Amino acid sequence: MLKTSPFTPRKRLILQALPWLFIGACTLNAQAQTAWPSKPVTIVVPFAAGGGTDIGARILAQRLSILWGQPVLIDNKGGAGGNVGLDAVSRAKPDGYTLLTGNVGTQSINPTLYKKLSYNPDTAFVPLGQFAELPFVLAVTASLPVKNVKELVDMAKAQPEKLTYASSGNGGSPHLSAETFKIATNTKILHIPYKGGGAAMTDLMSGNVDMIFASVLETSGFIKAGKLKALAITSKNRVSAMPDVPTLEESGVTGAESGSWIGLLAPTGTPKEIVEKVSRSLQQAVAMPEIQQQLLAQGAIAKGGTSADFAQLIATDRKRYARIIIDNKLTAD
Repeated sequence: MLKTSPFTPRKRLILQALPWLFIGACTLNAQAQTAWPSKPVTIVVPFAAGGGTDIGARILAQRLSILWGQPVLIDNKGGAGGNVGLDAVSRAKPDGYTLLTGNVGTQSINPTLYKKLSYNPDTAFVPLGQFAELPFVLAVTASLPVKNVKELVDMAKAQPEKLTYASSGNGGSPHLSAETFKIATNTKILHIPYKGGGAAMTDLMSGNVDMIFASVLETSGFIKAGKLKALAITSKNRVSAMPDVPTLEESGVTGAESGSWIGLLAPTGTPKEIVEKVSRSLQQAVAMPEIQQQLLAQGAIAKGGTSADFAQLIATDRKRYARIIIDNKLTAD
């Protein structure tokens, strides 16, 4: 005697459809994941508008908006050397819609400089990629009787602590660039910190201080006008904005390479596929000639790389600057 199936025709249809329903659900889920971004993306810049980090982020945001087909907005959250903005991003939902523009100060200097931070610098962020370098220039007041780095070093050694250098504040990359130079040249030059780069630059041009390490972006106009003298570029290579200015290494000073860089980060927990997409977009953007020219016009150099490359850069500079901060007992106060 034949046994009849316990399933009705309706149940059999449902069972036959289940695998296809499962496949369809997986497909929809995959499509949802790759649909990012489906709304505007915000990039937090942890400084006031108008500085090198902010300008670089805005240039990048315009291109990312085109690549992603969504608005990319800049949100300036300055304060406490960038820590206010980093705190805000560390608390943001890790969904890819809130990103961070970090630089050498926020990612590699502050973790050692500040004894207490409201976020954990080791675990709060995932690096997405670097997109620019900000070369520094060693500039002196027009009245200082030196024509090159060797003459400056000779003067500093002949008169310890008589020469002075300005900075935008304790612990910033200009300050640590000068300290790196002092270590490399075995000189004693007195630090005069200011509350911001504008005040430091004004006093330098007035002759109240002797020298400064600052970005090409900040100094090029004053150098071209003859208000300051450029002695050396602190990065590895010369910059096209000042092609006649030698590097520190070309001037006989080794081990003093410094400057700043800019990159994107996201809150830890951001999905891997979004991290990878942003990293690819960054590399795509910095390879575009129009982006390279825009950054170059602002005294920056387009510089790409993977998220792993950026993580290594942050770690390397953090180790290097930590030694300078600890050895010189530097604080953020």
